[in-house]
Amino acid sequence: MIPSVKDPGHNTRGLLAYLYGPGRHDEHTDPHIVASFSPLGLADPGRDPEATLTQLAAILDEPVKLRNSGFGKKVTDHVWHCPVRAHATDRYLSDAEWGEIARRIVHAAGIAPDGDPHGCRWIAVRHADDHIHILATTVRQDGRRPKIHNCGERAQTEAREIERQLRLYQVRPGDRAGERRPTQAEMHKADRLGWQQTSRAWLQDHIRDAIPHASNVEELLAYLQADGVEVKLRRLPSGDLQGYSVGRPGDTNAAGEQIYLPAGKIAPDLSLPKLQARLATTTPEEHPTARRNRPTTSWQRTTIALDTLHQHLTDDTASGDDGDGSLAQAQITALGDIINATAQQAPAELRAELRAATRAFARAQRSQIRADHQAAASLRHAARDILKAGDGPDGSTLAAMIAALLWAAILTSRWHQARGHQQQTHAAQQAVQHLQTAYDQAAAQQLAALTHRQPAKETTNTLAGDLRSAVPDHATRILADPNWPALATVLADAKALGHQPRQLLQEAAARRELTTARLPAKVLLGRIQHTSRNPAPNPTAEAARMRSTTARAPRATPISPTTPPTAPADTPQRRTR
Repeated sequence: MIPSVKDPGHNTRGLLAYLYGPGRHDEHTDPHIVASFSPLGLADPGRDPEATLTQLAAILDEPVKLRNSGFGKKVTDHVWHCPVRAHATDRYLSDAEWGEIARRIVHAAGIAPDGDPHGCRWIAVRHADDHIHILATTVRQDGRRPKIHNCGERAQTEAREIERQLRLYQVRPGDRAGERRPTQAEMHKADRLGWQQTSRAWLQDHIRDAIPHASNVEELLAYLQADGVEVKLRRLPSGDLQGYSVGRPGDTNAAGEQIYLPAGKIAPDLSLPKLQARLATTTPEEHPTARRNRPTTSWQRTTIALDTLHQHLTDDTASGDDGDGSLAQAQITALGDIINATAQQAPAELRAELRAATRAFARAQRSQIRADHQAAASLRHAARDILKAGDGPDGSTLAAMIAALLWAAILTSRWHQARGHQQQTHAAQQAVQHLQTAYDQAAAQQLAALTHRQPAKETTNTLAGDLRSAVPDHATRILADPNWPALATVLADAKALGHQPRQLLQEAAARRELTTARLPAKVLLGRIQHTSRNPAPNPTAEAARMRSTTARAPRATPISPTTPPTAPADTPQRRTR
């Protein structure tokens, strides 16, 4: 159940005309009052042929007119409007139930507290099965103004209690980090112009697509302009950038002027200050010895960089509330950039699912936790690395990459869930579904080819022994997985390149939780195939790479006793205070 408090208006009669009218598409049926401020009831223009909208508006506006007839500043925007809509899966609610819901909402919002005879005047009109509209005039009957600051948040809290008591669909509570939903006017305009997206959604997609390409805000704005987005800048007298607005070409007002939307009103994390903090990061210089031993492609390097995120999210989730979460939140934000970059570079047949994953994950990228973006510099650099790559990945490399993104999204969902972030948890779970579909599509042909050339029976039996030794708790399920022949092929190929199958299995199992995996062999395959393509571990190079990442963040938190003494190779180190 969603109560949605609208911006205040000034025309009571005009809003009543809409509520009792046919609607924009004849969707209003049998409009009538289900509750009101008057214990004796009001003459209802929807049921009483003698009643008129003008009379009803005069009754509601009477306290406003009395106040405005005296001295002092006149009350103008006095119309409070709050539609309350049931979820699509909710049962049918009677007029009496809707009336009680309306009374509880106006009480929670401060419009008409229970037991207060001087509360504001209000009515609740029902013109559809699944929602009501509450209209109130915000001058109390004693002439004072009601205390309705944060009334929308209080109404939402009351709605959650109503859902629980009436056993309705439980809506996930918000945290003021969500983007604005498109208005009906925006949706109708998109339909009229033949656009598949509203301007707000179109602009959000283009800004998010530009973020992985840019290393600072100026580059971001230049990329947007090159991408066809109308950009309007606001600068201080000093010439420094103060803010920016964006517009969709062809989106004009009645006078034919371009409509611009402030980026912060498209999504909270797209405002100028948030983008400046997000992009103002530096990547530590890599040690020459480590550089010589890097994986050959940007896709392989990014898959390795994602291990940093796995480590931080897993440790942070296990430690509960011991940390402030700033490091993990930053890495989750950067993960969204990598998913976006992968979608932009992926083959056409995978792009739809990856784009859907990008849009879903955008909600998981932001929360009330302030991110330490410097901690995710290497991941943001990895996203740009993908976009700057001269050629796309081959099938197996892309499958390994999507598998890494899939597991990272699962860990993100668990991290948010551990902190009670219900909106972000749901968004990450939606992204997981899209990434799973993309991985199944990307890996299908590769798995068939690997299964076709599975090793000889003796070799397979030897590898099965390595498997039982490396992951004894899951060996039976892995061997029963139809993807075991493909995994055996990958292990045999890795052994031929100098890797130890048992070690590869242990490392992959440590990085990928298998208990909840539906197909554990498939889960292990992508990671092992990625690792086996890289050179066998070189202790000297590993130490050099560790040294190259020690000088990093200007801000840090004290290291807790549970923090591992040594971070993974690509993990930026946090300096103690």
